[in-house]
Amino acid sequence: MSETTAPTGSATSMTPTATSGRARAARIALRSLQVLLALFYGIASALPKLIAHPSAVESFDRIGWGSGAMYTIGALELAGGVALLIPVLQSVAATALSALMVGAFIVQLTAFDGQNAATPLILIVPLALIAWARRDHNKDLVRLVRRR
Repeated sequence: MSETTAPTGSATSMTPTATSGRARAARIALRSLQVLLALFYGIASALPKLIAHPSAVESFDRIGWGSGAMYTIGALELAGGVALLIPVLQSVAATALSALMVGAFIVQLTAFDGQNAATPLILIVPLALIAWARRDHNKDLVRLVRRR
């Protein structure tokens, strides 16, 4: 092979269309992940707490926190789920929900003897990805807050 010809199929010979196609696919995948997490936090996690489902009431009574904490955590999960869908709040919401999951992990270990302790840890992974991928929106949020 001569020095003037480049090998075909290498990463350096990607066309702009292939690169933009991958970027578009990544944006769609990330957005889909955000929608799935928003649905999970809104329906599967927050709703039972906000309607005082017996399983949620029992769990919060078992750890001694009562209904006030149950409603507060349910409201935080619902707000975080909704905020995952709002562009300017996506990164902050993912970070806040990650912090909430750290607390959930600690509670699972201490009050429930580690039962379901992996769930909050598993949820932290996609939340951290969203927080990192959407971090540029934090500048927009700071600009909005400073404007007031």
